[in-house]
Amino acid sequence: MAENKETLAEDRTDLAEDRTVLAHERSYAGWVRTGMAAVGIGLGLNALFRSLEPAWVAKGIATGFFVIAILIFFSAQRRACRIVGRLQPHTVSELGPVRIRIMTWSLVTVTVVLAGAIWLLVPA
Repeated sequence: MAENKETLAEDRTDLAEDRTVLAHERSYAGWVRTGMAAVGIGLGLNALFRSLEPAWVAKGIATGFFVIAILIFFSAQRRACRIVGRLQPHTVSELGPVRIRIMTWSLVTVTVVLAGAIWLLVPA
């Protein structure tokens, strides 16, 4: 009887840690969504104020939001990788640090390319 209770307690502990892993991944996804929202706001403001004189003002505002997005992406990566290193999933498949870094660097690269496109391709 006592052995069965101990096994059940270990199972509950393992499941709790799995739930924590999944909650952490939802938090990372939330940070990424926030970064993507900053990119969207930058694009929207650039489109809205494109006719503003001088032309670099709208581009500068958009670039500011892109920089904020990049900082959010890196902050999310740093936090996510630190937490993943402390947790040990038992029955769930976790989003590993390598995949988190690939996703972060992909988002940063696309954001930088977008900023470059606004400065170089959008007519003044």
